[in-house]
Amino acid sequence: MTTNHILEIEQLGQSIWMDNLTRDLIQTGELQRLIETRGLRGITSNPAIFEKAIAGNKIYDADIEKGARAGLPTYKIYEYLVFEDIRNAGDMFRPIYEESKGLDGYISIEVPPTIAHDTQATIEEARRYYQEIGRENVMIKIPGTTAGLPAVEQVIADGINVNVTLLFSVESYVNCFWAYIKGLEKRAAEGKDISNIASVASFFLSRIDSNIDGRIDSKLKAGVESINFEAKLRAVKGKVAIANAKIAYQKYKEIIQSARWKALAEKGAKVQRLLWASTSTKNPEYSDVMYVDELVGPDTVNTLPPATIEACADHCNAANRIESNIEEAYNLIESLKDPDIDIDINQVMDELLTDGIDKFVQPFQSLMNSLEDKVKMLTPA
Repeated sequence: MTTNHILEIEQLGQSIWMDNLTRDLIQTGELQRLIETRGLRGITSNPAIFEKAIAGNKIYDADIEKGARAGLPTYKIYEYLVFEDIRNAGDMFRPIYEESKGLDGYISIEVPPTIAHDTQATIEEARRYYQEIGRENVMIKIPGTTAGLPAVEQVIADGINVNVTLLFSVESYVNCFWAYIKGLEKRAAEGKDISNIASVASFFLSRIDSNIDGRIDSKLKAGVESINFEAKLRAVKGKVAIANAKIAYQKYKEIIQSARWKALAEKGAKVQRLLWASTSTKNPEYSDVMYVDELVGPDTVNTLPPATIEACADHCNAANRIESNIEEAYNLIESLKDPDIDIDINQVMDELLTDGIDKFVQPFQSLMNSLEDKVKMLTPA
């Protein structure tokens, strides 16, 4: 029997979730098969995933027509479609949620990306999504923007599970964990149970390397003065995202040793796990499972697109590497300041956050347009 390396990863304390959700997966039984044979422990979704799932797929047409004939506006039809998929997938993962005592078995859905910079609107939509979906094992995704973090704090205080998304810099991750802690503290101060709340911090990977590798390639193309200069640049390629993630994990370990966290842990609080996102390898020269193999470790999650799940099941090399080569990780990030390399990591992270929001807003708006076209086609005047 062929070894499924995903199961080996689970034994090392990391949960594998899937970064994909479609109605086809649910109705054909493929999602259940993946749960049973690949060891999936949860699902993440985003507007880009739903845009691909719904646009051009006739499986949703009957419900689109039903919503249109009921006079629902386009965004309500979108919610009608997506909430149903989330509920059904949530029910399939419910046994895992119960078996893991609320650690895994979650389905993530993002609030509209168009409100990423509006704290109050994010809070209100998170509350509404959670209530209308009506599943304990749903996680509401909130972007880790300046406006998003106060929303995370309040939504956690409300007792709602949160997946903080679009985290790139270590600083933004640290701020995200403290927002979670503040939310739990607020809830505990009100005498409410905090043991049944879960959160993950979605730390993005491949987009970082794509951005920095692009900058390095531009420098190499422009010409370098020496072999030593070229070697410095090449030494950084494809290495920054994993180094950055390993440093974030060290910050996680520091925070859970703090007095404030320990006080919450005594009340039954669950740690906010780091979730590695954007884990499909963009550069064909790199291993297709590099963002899995190098970041396996306790109390973490890795959310993988379907192709990476299959690749990992086949040939991941499962070992606890999250704390290997930590000094090298710090040195590599520091080396970006070298005048020969001269890459401003903070500028890169800011660019990626702005770009990340755009990458969710654009497919969301495209999906709204596609739905409007379908409504006109399915309900001609």
